[in-house]
Amino acid sequence: MYGDVDMNIMDGSAVWAQSMVQALAAAGCAPTLLLKAEVSTDRLTAPLERDPAVALRRPYEEGLLEGLGPRGLTPEQAVELLERLDAERAYDLVVVRGRRLAVLAAQSERLAGRLWTYLTDVPQSVPELTAGAVSELTDIAVASRFVLCQTEELRSFLESAVPAACGKSVLFPPVVVLEEGAPQAAPPAAVDGPLRLVYTGKFAPRWNTLEMAGLPEALKERGVPAELHMVGDKVHRDSPEWARRMNKALEGTEGLVAHGGVPRAEALRLAAGCHAGLSWRDEEMDASLELSTKVLEMGALGLPVVLNRTPMHEALLGADYPLFTEPGADADEVADLLALAADPAPRAEAAERCRAAAARFSLERAAERLGSYLDAACPTGPEGTDARRPLKVVIAGHDLKFFTRLAEHLTSLPGLDVRLDEWESLRAHDQYRSKELASWADVVICEWCGPNALFYAEHKRPGQRLLVRLHRFELYAEWPRKLDIEKVDAVICVSPYYARLTRELAGWPADKVVVLPNWVDTEQLDRPKLPGAEYTLGMIGIAPSRKRIDRGLEVLRELRRRDRRFTLAVKSKQPWDYWWIWNRPEEREYYERAYRELRRDPLLAGGVVFDPFGPDVAAWLRRIGFALSTSDDESFHLAPAECAASGGVPAVLTWPGADTIYSHRWLHEDPAAMAEAIHATVAEGRFDAARRAAQAEIRGNYALDKVCRMWTDLIVKGAVPEPVDLPKAVPA
Repeated sequence: MYGDVDMNIMDGSAVWAQSMVQALAAAGCAPTLLLKAEVSTDRLTAPLERDPAVALRRPYEEGLLEGLGPRGLTPEQAVELLERLDAERAYDLVVVRGRRLAVLAAQSERLAGRLWTYLTDVPQSVPELTAGAVSELTDIAVASRFVLCQTEELRSFLESAVPAACGKSVLFPPVVVLEEGAPQAAPPAAVDGPLRLVYTGKFAPRWNTLEMAGLPEALKERGVPAELHMVGDKVHRDSPEWARRMNKALEGTEGLVAHGGVPRAEALRLAAGCHAGLSWRDEEMDASLELSTKVLEMGALGLPVVLNRTPMHEALLGADYPLFTEPGADADEVADLLALAADPAPRAEAAERCRAAAARFSLERAAERLGSYLDAACPTGPEGTDARRPLKVVIAGHDLKFFTRLAEHLTSLPGLDVRLDEWESLRAHDQYRSKELASWADVVICEWCGPNALFYAEHKRPGQRLLVRLHRFELYAEWPRKLDIEKVDAVICVSPYYARLTRELAGWPADKVVVLPNWVDTEQLDRPKLPGAEYTLGMIGIAPSRKRIDRGLEVLRELRRRDRRFTLAVKSKQPWDYWWIWNRPEEREYYERAYRELRRDPLLAGGVVFDPFGPDVAAWLRRIGFALSTSDDESFHLAPAECAASGGVPAVLTWPGADTIYSHRWLHEDPAAMAEAIHATVAEGRFDAARRAAQAEIRGNYALDKVCRMWTDLIVKGAVPEPVDLPKAVPA
């Protein structure tokens, strides 16, 4: 692990590096921390040195590189050392923090694929997202196994701007680590003596530290004696004049006690002895997508904190938290708030809110979170395989987008050697490479039952196993009729209905056709819903016309007759984006009719939003309460399942086979019945119960890890999975 942070300076970045190493160790890793600078104080490194699982590498003391400068490793030197250390030990993961460092690490062929990149110093608003910034972030995402995001807001923003980050972005919030026996703030009581305030961290203009220095005087004017304790030794010098004024304030302000840089344990002791902590910042910081570690640390001490009212802070502490400063508050307004905080009642409520919030960011929680990511990144080999003589697997097809996550899982498994044969199109491919892979493989998986399946069936070797996954697209085409089914060990369909239809249409033996459902990445999709999500319907993909957006508009119309709060969000390419759809007169006529109705119907006016097509589905679903499936037919239809996994409710018309994928409680006979069910669920206060039930059903049946195990068992053992058992009863 390497963070582009100086462990000699007590600030949030350095504390992050310490807590990240501790969390990795608690999750079962043996972390090596590469230090940026020569150690001049062991305030943060001493606890790490006492942990036998942790190794510290000191480039200055060990003389690891020549020409080291006085300000610590440059990003180029850090990447060089990371590569050298990895060559010595072959690490399983490489954790990095710092944008410039991450850009360089992403260019390293040696490190690519094992990077766990922690992103903070990145653009956090649309104007900052220049083409160059997006290009850099894309390179980082492509090279990373995981992109660690501090908050859900940052993750969603990143995914909307950088498609390569979708599916790789995971949450890793700040970690609050208090050593055993750490002090605790006294229960709030009447202030005996001055009101003691505390600030810890760096001194910078946007952190309002100069304005804080005036608070003791302002409180004195309000009849409240006060002391301000400021802990830290890092003064930003971007503006020499501001730095001069800040230093002068620290040295000679009445009521201000400057403690300088102290060991972390001493900083915690000082904070615990105060009545309230300060995290009041400039209004420019309100749009930040990061969460202050200091706020959580003070909360863990039982200390109430004064901080800006923002949506993120309201989600953390509640909208009625008593110590919020309002947007744009100045020092006088903050002093007024602190004068009220001299009363123990609001301080007691604020202290309990802060303590409860901090408990969600404990070392134990962080270790659990990291453990789940480690299981995904470093899985154990499947039973019956040998890493020394791995099972050789080929995945062949012209379009692997529906197989991507399965391929990633199979590739990560010890005991399997997986290679891809990516065809340029349905028929075009490198025949020499395909023949070479056909001769090499023990198992071949053909994604799509097309010319790729015919090729590998023709070149199948004795003892080799051939698995073909068939989609709706191929079922009515020529290729299944040409496929020598005797050469195929299993044809895989995603639903029982299509498996039955495949047997009937192709005339294949029943035991050759098996069902492995589509996967749903329940972990990625499970994100907090945005306020009002229960009033937003969603449709993903509305082309071609058999997706029936007209029925979706009919559902919305029925709902808006009763409650105008209901809206419909459509995430899709438009039909004219597909030449093969727009060139068909009947398709064009259908959409012209539907969109004409949308424009003219007053009930629909202002009720439909079209969002761009893209992979940022998980972030988009945060605002969706119900996903509509109004199609004439589907082989599986992932959108309702993904919505359920996100904490929403599926709403599905009874297209053929729907009842073999979704339980009856989510099925409706027509748009009117669907609208009635949605309205009743919301109006009767049953939305939360319904979404919990839907989420549990999808997790139990289609979770990515479960489907991956099914595929692994089929590939390694030839084991056919049990069919999904759907609950049929509709709950009262």
